[in-house]
Amino acid sequence: MSDKIRDFKDLKVWQESMALVKEVYRVSILFPKDEQFILCSQMKRAAISIPSNIAEGFRRKHNKEYNRFINIALGSSSELETQLILAKDLNFIKENDLVKLLEKLDYICRMLVNLSKKL
Repeated sequence: MSDKIRDFKDLKVWQESMALVKEVYRVSILFPKDEQFILCSQMKRAAISIPSNIAEGFRRKHNKEYNRFINIALGSSSELETQLILAKDLNFIKENDLVKLLEKLDYICRMLVNLSKKL
């Protein structure tokens, strides 16, 4: 089997960001009911935005456009990081979950920066 990237689903950064979305959904299940449509919803949207923008950018015809979507994904990563820290400060998520999520997010951000440099 070839290691050639033929589709956005072949990108490790897309795969890792999809796994992060699932983790955000997992931890957000425990949020209080009154937060399900506020912070929880914002976190899910920011998390979903990361792989979505990677995928959309991949389909663009020019690297400049692709890079713009990578930068949007990086912005969503910063948004999610802020929301995760707030969720921990409000005792909605555990410290160990925060650490794991932030480590995954940092890894994804580093991959996005490297991808952007290659474009």
